[in-house]
Amino acid sequence: MEPAGRTSKGEQTRERILDAALDLFRTQGYADTTMRQIAQAAGVAVGNAYYYFASKDQLILAFYERNHADHLAVLGSALDGTKEFGERLRTLVRTKVDSAMPYRRLSTKLFTSAADPESPLSPFSPESAPLRGEAIALMAEVVDGSSLRVGKDLRDDLPELLWLYEMGVILYWVHDSSEGCANTYALIDKTVPIVERLVGIAKLPVIRPMVRELVGMLDELRMPTTGELPVGARATGEYGLDDAPKR
Repeated sequence: MEPAGRTSKGEQTRERILDAALDLFRTQGYADTTMRQIAQAAGVAVGNAYYYFASKDQLILAFYERNHADHLAVLGSALDGTKEFGERLRTLVRTKVDSAMPYRRLSTKLFTSAADPESPLSPFSPESAPLRGEAIALMAEVVDGSSLRVGKDLRDDLPELLWLYEMGVILYWVHDSSEGCANTYALIDKTVPIVERLVGIAKLPVIRPMVRELVGMLDELRMPTTGELPVGARATGEYGLDDAPKR
C-alpha cells in the first residue's frame, strides 16, 4: 500500500501545489506570497496545501529537490564518456547551470532569502543537509571516476571543496546579466583548468602546508560537534596528517 499522500493522485496534487507556489514566488516574490494564495492558485483548500507542505520553506526545499533531479536528468551518463578530471568537472558544473536556467528568474527572487545564513533556505542550513550531501556525493563521483591522483591530504575534503566552487559559480550565475548567461559558461570554462592544476599540484611537498591550511580552514567553517576533531587542529598541526582522528 502506498503511504498517504503518495498515491498517484496525491503526487499530482503535491506537484500542482509546488508549481503554483513557484509561479507565485517568481512573479511576486517569496516574502509577499502566502500559503492561502498558493492554495487558491493550485485549486486546493488551504488545509490541503498545509497537508503536503507545512510551510513555504518546505516548498522551496522541494524546489531544490526538483532542481537536483533535473540536473541528474540533464547530466545523464555524460560522466561515463571520459576519465579526464577537468572535463568531468566542467561537464558537471555546466549541466548544473543548464538544468537551473528555466528557474533563473525564480532563483534571483529567492537569492535574498537563501543568502541569509540563518534561513533554512540557505544551501548551508541543516534543512538542506540531505540535498547538500547528494551534491557533494556527485562531486565525489567526478573525482573517483577520473584518472586524477589526489594527494592524501586533500582526498577526503576535495568533493566538498569542489561543491563550494560550484556554489560560487551559481552565485555568479544569479547575478549574470549577459545574454544566455554566456559569462557564466565562460567562467566555468576558464576556471575549471585552474582548479584542475591546483588539485594536481596539491600533492607536491612544497604545497602540502598550504593544503593543510586550506583543509583546516574548511574544518573551522563546519559546525563544531562534540567529540569531533577540534576546530583548527589540522591547520595548526596539532595532529599529524597520518594520525589525525577521523571525522
